[in-house]
Amino acid sequence: MAGLLRRRSQMPFAATLERERIQARPTWSALRPANPQPTSGVRMPPILEARDLTKVYALGKTTVEALRGVSMSVEPGEFVALMGPSGSGKSTLLQLLGGLDRPTTGSVVFEGRDISRLTDGQATRLRRERTGYIFQAFNLIPLLDVRENIALPFTIAGGPKDRKERVRQVIDLVELTGKERHRPDQLSAGEQQRVAVARALVTRPSILLADEPTGNLDYTNSGELLDALWRSCDQGGQTIVLVTHDARAAAYADRVLVIGDGRIQDEIVLGRREDHSAATLIARLAQVGL
Repeated sequence: MAGLLRRRSQMPFAATLERERIQARPTWSALRPANPQPTSGVRMPPILEARDLTKVYALGKTTVEALRGVSMSVEPGEFVALMGPSGSGKSTLLQLLGGLDRPTTGSVVFEGRDISRLTDGQATRLRRERTGYIFQAFNLIPLLDVRENIALPFTIAGGPKDRKERVRQVIDLVELTGKERHRPDQLSAGEQQRVAVARALVTRPSILLADEPTGNLDYTNSGELLDALWRSCDQGGQTIVLVTHDARAAAYADRVLVIGDGRIQDEIVLGRREDHSAATLIARLAQVGL
């Protein structure tokens, strides 16, 4: 196992984020909502806010404005999609929301705390304790089976007494029961990505950030992955921010923010629903020229 973890440390930065993550919540019984809204009618404050964010990159003697004054918020238990074409700024925004990068100006407030000026050590702690990440690359360890890959955050950093039950719950959530002992090469691409989803969820993060998670999947496997993400939100109360250029993926969200030229150009409220048809979203996108 030590040899595997040494090889893990040599993987790209996206993969190292998975290694940093440890248990974030002491309880999550029976997939109960992590951030439930109170029943009294008084709304809880947003779990995540972007306040007038800008991001400017220097390219030689020129500069590129990736974000130009973006403000947005995410409610606890909400599923939000950031949608736009390549180069629109949606992935840059996700990186700032997750503390992977710092804005040029503006602030990011996560769980009531301004995280936009954290030190590297503080940002690392935030990633491993409070956030989960899913990328296009699955970043699974080939010699570990499904259960071992999902439990990897606990293997690296230790876990709670109920870690075996947590692993069982997320395996059930992503519908991989019966494949616990399969290695990655014995799974389809969609199943491998669902293992990555389960690994991101097993520590019960406050928020799950997904950057084009269906980018390497075909139509069928994309649907299975999106179904798993939606169940984690609907059944488990998981807050999700999903970056995508695909209307079919964005249609699973409660709300879609359309990003273009570094700004939020439109907000499309779809609501929580079991029918994930993209027809309404596509019609609205056509109105804004996408």
